[in-house]
Amino acid sequence: MRVWLTPQFWLRVLIVGSGLVGLLVGDHRIVYYTCQSNLITLGYFGGVLYWMVRRRTTDPAAPRLRGAVTLWIVITGLISHFMLQNGENPLPGLVAPDVASRVTNWSMFLVHYAVPLLVLADWILFGPRRVSPWRDLGLWILFPLAYGATSVARAILFPTVSARYPYFFLDPTTHGYDWVAGQFLELGVIFAVLGAALLGIDRLAARLRPTTPAAPSDEVGSPALAIPARSGPARAGEPG
Repeated sequence: MRVWLTPQFWLRVLIVGSGLVGLLVGDHRIVYYTCQSNLITLGYFGGVLYWMVRRRTTDPAAPRLRGAVTLWIVITGLISHFMLQNGENPLPGLVAPDVASRVTNWSMFLVHYAVPLLVLADWILFGPRRVSPWRDLGLWILFPLAYGATSVARAILFPTVSARYPYFFLDPTTHGYDWVAGQFLELGVIFAVLGAALLGIDRLAARLRPTTPAAPSDEVGSPALAIPARSGPARAGEPG
């Protein structure tokens, strides 16, 4: 199979390229969930591309991990747009007159919008389907919740560290830890709903495009040409 001619290959190249450029041209720190989720996405789809070329297949490596990566990066896009940017349109910033601002805005656009949308498109358009069982949902939401918990623990243990609270919903300074716990609970429910939606999309796509059984092959050694085994000794003149 010429993998490089398939839409799966080029969409995943675009995912890796967008994430790589977005992380390199902007000021991104590992303490932020955006940076972590994009690095995970970059590593996963970089490995998928290697697998596809090496195995000459369009199926991704570690397909059960693909669902988790998709959820994590979609969370990045949604939190950025609705909680950090208050739903503002990011497109005008891409043509800002100041070059430095324009580069920064492009970097943020790539890691907050382009990569999540491309990964979501990959999940919707391409299989394999029904690889992740519903019980995986609980595992999927562990990473974003663990990120929040470790961020709060980091702020408590190292109170003078820079970017002590990477996101406002992790900061108990104004509303206290009870408020932060409420934010965790609310976000956990939202993440679970998003994960369930992704699994639902996967099931719906499987119904709309069911896998067609492979037709019998005419190649030597195929099931269609298999010679049944004989019982008893071979007769004279027959191969033993």
